[in-house]
Amino acid sequence: MTEVFDLHILITGGAGFIGCNFVRHILKEHPDADILVLDKLTYAGRLENLDEVRDRIEFVKGDICDKDIVHKVMPGCDHVVNFAAESHVDRSISSPEDFVRTDVLGVFTLLEEARRCDVKRFVQISTDEVYGSKVEGSFSELDTLDPSSPYSASKAGGELLARSYFKTYGLSVMVTRSSNNYGPFQYPEKLIPVLVIKALRDQPLPIYGKGTNVRDWLHVDDNCRAIDLILNRGEPGQVVNIGSGNEVSNIELAKMILKHMNKPESLLSYVADRPGHDFRYSLSWDNISRLGWSPRVRFEDGLRSTVDWYVSNKAWWDTIA
Repeated sequence: MTEVFDLHILITGGAGFIGCNFVRHILKEHPDADILVLDKLTYAGRLENLDEVRDRIEFVKGDICDKDIVHKVMPGCDHVVNFAAESHVDRSISSPEDFVRTDVLGVFTLLEEARRCDVKRFVQISTDEVYGSKVEGSFSELDTLDPSSPYSASKAGGELLARSYFKTYGLSVMVTRSSNNYGPFQYPEKLIPVLVIKALRDQPLPIYGKGTNVRDWLHVDDNCRAIDLILNRGEPGQVVNIGSGNEVSNIELAKMILKHMNKPESLLSYVADRPGHDFRYSLSWDNISRLGWSPRVRFEDGLRSTVDWYVSNKAWWDTIA
């Protein structure tokens, strides 16, 4: 980004994977930004993710479902970017209530306060999983939502609620739906860090079903650039897909990781598929390309750097994986 503007921004979930990377991105691209991070610090939100920038931000520990906390922190903020969410599909299958609470009620709590405070822009971070699976072609922003898991259903509910606040109250809401993010600081329950850490320990790498499920992989840095662009230039009420065109099957991904780490494919272990496992996600991202965005990180390069980050940062994950 080349634009510089005064930015008073509330970043919820800013100690999580994408959130902490977005905080660093904003501080790099907009060094005068005034950032307040609100994070509950659940298992996946870790304060150490922000260690290198703690002296440049204000941090408040709190739950986006807590009306009192949200009422305290939002006044004075011009913009809100909501990363706070329960986000792991497997956990949503075993504990769906947690997902409905955070991903729907939490969004509602933020929207109500944003309306009261007359926030200039509210960006709700959603996911490509709200569309469900697609065997051929790519989803556009106008396609029907067809979520398959409690996680994706709760994210769909949250973003629909957010969009209703634009239509009903005129709140300047925008929604992003990105494909699978990867990069540093991703909690080791998601596929890439799981595979890397298992390989480092010479343990079996669990692959659901036959490993043929396909995902489009987007480096977190590219996603942060896209969100920043939407915050700057996005049209209120708009939904924007953020994809990369890096469609890779899970088994191909695992083999790429093993090859880079010089580990044998005999570590691959096929396990029972999870319920409602979507086969393929694919996004059309023409709309954001018209704003001047395109992915910069080649998947092969991004994957190598991500693997190397986990190899070099054992202290970050060793006690939680």
